[in-house]
Amino acid sequence: MRLIYIDVDSLRPDHLGCYGYHRETSPNIDRVAERGIRFTNCYVSDAPCLPSRTAFFAGRPGALTGVVNHGGVASQPFIEGVDRGFRDRFSETALPAVLRRAGLNTVLVSSFAERHSAWHWYAGFNEIFHTATMGLETADEVGPRAIQWLDQNAEKDDWYLHINFWDPHTPYRTPKDFEADYSKEPLPEWYNEEVRRRHWEGYGPHSAHEVTGFNHEVYDARIKGKYPDQPKEIDSMNEARRVFDGYDRGVKYVDHQIGLIMDMLEKQGVLDDTAVIISGDHGENLGELNIYGDHHTADEFTTHVPLIVSWPGVTREARVDESLLYHFDMGATMAELAGGDLPKEWFGKSFAKQLQEEKLANPRDYLVVSQAAWTCQRGVRFDYEEKRYIAIRSYHDGYHDFPDVMLFNLTDDPHEQHNIAESKENIVNMGMRHLTDWESGMMRLSKSGVDPMWTVVQEGGPFHTRGELGGYIVRLRETERSGCAERLRLKHLDELYSS
Repeated sequence: MRLIYIDVDSLRPDHLGCYGYHRETSPNIDRVAERGIRFTNCYVSDAPCLPSRTAFFAGRPGALTGVVNHGGVASQPFIEGVDRGFRDRFSETALPAVLRRAGLNTVLVSSFAERHSAWHWYAGFNEIFHTATMGLETADEVGPRAIQWLDQNAEKDDWYLHINFWDPHTPYRTPKDFEADYSKEPLPEWYNEEVRRRHWEGYGPHSAHEVTGFNHEVYDARIKGKYPDQPKEIDSMNEARRVFDGYDRGVKYVDHQIGLIMDMLEKQGVLDDTAVIISGDHGENLGELNIYGDHHTADEFTTHVPLIVSWPGVTREARVDESLLYHFDMGATMAELAGGDLPKEWFGKSFAKQLQEEKLANPRDYLVVSQAAWTCQRGVRFDYEEKRYIAIRSYHDGYHDFPDVMLFNLTDDPHEQHNIAESKENIVNMGMRHLTDWESGMMRLSKSGVDPMWTVVQEGGPFHTRGELGGYIVRLRETERSGCAERLRLKHLDELYSS
């Protein structure tokens, strides 16, 4: 068995041609999709990067791993305590360890572990190739390392190669000489001047006024001059275009390297004998909820990822599957197809036996997705009366002024422009019942008895917002948004008085 998993940071499905995007961003990814199954409802259980990738390899959500944040207690797996043996359970139950026990040589090309001090992420790999710049490397630094390994090893049998690309993630940094010019192509239809103006009147980190954080200091110190494609504020449609164009160029740059990887497999004569899976660690908000080029929420666009599976001998015909899936369900499926034993700790459900069927017998009636690095939220993705919904519960709004509960009809309002929670109380209640059932189920399964979401709330909120409130209120007043400053002040009086 030969197996490649391509993990693209911040990759949105709706910006890929095979998912219907109007720009040509992904010709090589699209060709992989033509050889297999394109899943349209795959979501990460926990966002962003550290929680998501931990959950994927652990086979279970952050409520059970302990990792839901980018700093503080909940950025590391639960401590096993006195019962920990010579080796911890993660080293035995992580997906790469399961694949290795099944007889595969496991290989990683990524800088992720160093970027987040996520050393548990290495568990189970035979070979690790660190790509040096902790997430700021470009695809031409990652792809050639993977291609070199394939050149030397592709003809061998029984290997798993995990490749981690970063380019769609801000700051946008695709080389100027790369041929991907979208300047003459239209923006997505949903985004217009009315939307931009509404966002300009709002606030929040990475909003239209502060695209790179809470103020312009980060842009001026770290980005200006070095990353010319990265805008600092959306004060015109031209600046909005730079967000979409910068993101799409990053996708196309990764796609180019994926094409070279496919070429190497063909050169080695193993393309038709290699399973290829393409997905992401999370998606990205490109203006949705007034967040530009980042991943702050437990909403559709931060948690929805592409999942493309081309598995020779298993995925016999190209097709589309709409089943609700977690990303770690794919991990469980990979492990089963490789002949591995699924650890009892895993929450992921394998759908290996259904891959050759017309569609999966839907293993999930609803999904719960989580965010605790920029906001503290849980979202519930479910269907009702042939409509797609996401209900979002905010425990800390990350200074975005989100209501405690939001509901979006993704069928009729695919870019979350209209919160209908007040007018659809029955559907909100359905979503909140799912959330309550899920949280109860997690605590029954938990060995710690601790919900890490509440750990984050009690520590003072999401890691990336801590200590920012006072200074941000000052900035809002200085930029003629005194009304926004007052709303934020009143909503978070407890934090101001306790700091």
